Amino acid sequence: MATTYRTCPRTGLQFDLAAEKLMRWNAVAGVLWLLVGGITALLVILTRWPAIKLLPADQFYLILTAHGIDMLILWIIFFEMAVLYFASSTLLRCRIATPALAWVQFWLMVVGGIMTNVAIFQGGSSVMFTSYVPMQAAPHFYLGIILFAVGALIGCGVFFGTLVVAKREKTYTGSIPLVTFGAMTAAIIAVFTIASGAAILIPTFAWSMGWIKEIDAQLYRMVWWALGHSSQQINVSAHVAIWYLVAAVAFGAKPLSEKVSRFAFLLYILFLQLASAHHLLSDPGMSAEWKVLNTSYFMYFAVLASMIHGFTVPGAIEAAQRRKGFTNGLFEWLRKAPWGNPVFSGMFISLVGFGFIGGISGVVLGTEQINMLMHNTFYVPGHFHATVVVGTTLAFMSVTYLLVPTLFKREMIFPKLCQIQPYLYGISMIVLSLVMMGAGTLGVSRRHWDMAFSGAPFQYEWPGAAYLMMGLTGIFGVIAVVGGGLWILLVVGSLLFGKKLDGGATSDKPTPIPDQTAAAAASATGSEEHTNVPGTVVLAITLLVCFVLYYFVNWKYLSEVWGLS
Repeated sequence: MATTYRTCPRTGLQFDLAAEKLMRWNAVAGVLWLLVGGITALLVILTRWPAIKLLPADQFYLILTAHGIDMLILWIIFFEMAVLYFASSTLLRCRIATPALAWVQFWLMVVGGIMTNVAIFQGGSSVMFTSYVPMQAAPHFYLGIILFAVGALIGCGVFFGTLVVAKREKTYTGSIPLVTFGAMTAAIIAVFTIASGAAILIPTFAWSMGWIKEIDAQLYRMVWWALGHSSQQINVSAHVAIWYLVAAVAFGAKPLSEKVSRFAFLLYILFLQLASAHHLLSDPGMSAEWKVLNTSYFMYFAVLASMIHGFTVPGAIEAAQRRKGFTNGLFEWLRKAPWGNPVFSGMFISLVGFGFIGGISGVVLGTEQINMLMHNTFYVPGHFHATVVVGTTLAFMSVTYLLVPTLFKREMIFPKLCQIQPYLYGISMIVLSLVMMGAGTLGVSRRHWDMAFSGAPFQYEWPGAAYLMMGLTGIFGVIAVVGGGLWILLVVGSLLFGKKLDGGATSDKPTPIPDQTAAAAASATGSEEHTNVPGTVVLAITLLVCFVLYYFVNWKYLSEVWGLS
């Protein structure tokens, strides 16, 4: 079948029409699951808010299970499928490999997602995101996740196949663009993640069917976290790739050292999954040597990789801005950045929130001794809302403001609201993460639906600050839901009612990349040579100082828990 390409007249990006359709369907499916996840988020927040306590216990755990599955798996991985097809077919300007198989990916993921949600809302499968045995869900709960994972694995295969097509048909020269390299990192980690999920969920499905007698709980936890945590590492690689994309498109920025950035992605592949061990630091079945090795020496290589990206992305932006003449003082380059452009503002809030809050709290949680203070407290969801929500979801939201006009050929409605939305969502979610971690530091439980333990024979008196933190969690959680709902309204409204834009010319073969366009910037390779970035250095030192101080505070807190006599 002949391949038809469309060149966007505004960005110069070129789309294989078959790939373009797949990107649109996967992205829209992701947005719909985000809507479901946002509704469940509101119900969870209003229940954990002590002044409201909306749902009874059984309904709360049902809704919490749906929230975890729909947000951490369905919304993000559907969107990541669209990112993979964009980073391969569009950025490499080639046809997508096996589009028919890519549609199998889509429908398997749709059927799997619906099946798992049906099992949850039917009741009897309120096992939460972790689904720890010996808690048992309905068989179609596990089968739905398995089908979804198989679909995602097929999508990764189509992505790798498209890289082969581009190489064989010589649609690019030299190395693949850094954004595509980051997407490849995400796909490689996804294969490991899905294999881990199959290794534990297929036997668990057989257990739920009564075909095997039992599943070892410790083995389940260890193997499952290779799925549960590593799936979030797919997100990290994907949203870092989007940071580089936005820096290139908005500023024409190149990384300070492309080789170092690629090496950092390689460190993700080798070491990032090992961080899943920090979920097992309080488990008695794992040796202290295993815990320390995985969460200290090896995990720090992944931390190094994130620090490299956290330096080189703003560094690349600073270098590009200084090249344009913004050279006064340390931060004129940042003050004169396009803060009214939601593509940039969303990306930069994502970068700062992920680095300062998600990164620092992640290292603290990954330290075996300090972990004992926060394990299974409200600190844990505070941490992953800083990483998965502020980091990944906000990055995905920001790039959508670029892709709606380019991919869907629609103008965004309500441009002023588009400017406000990243700030409303990003800042409220950052504050939400902080107060959740504050409540967790005071000992508030991670999952218990009623922090006051109403009706229990022995009452525990929480300090007033704990109730204050949980009240602020409710307030800023509702604001964050409003910010997320506004994004869905803007995106869906633009798709339905936005002004139709010129789709551009079509051809039966790839055309040269126009100069001085977003396509040229996104596809460029090479480094920004010999440019001083003093502002970024100051930001990096500030991050280091914040980390050292916070790390010391937590060790001081730990020293006061166990007094020596």
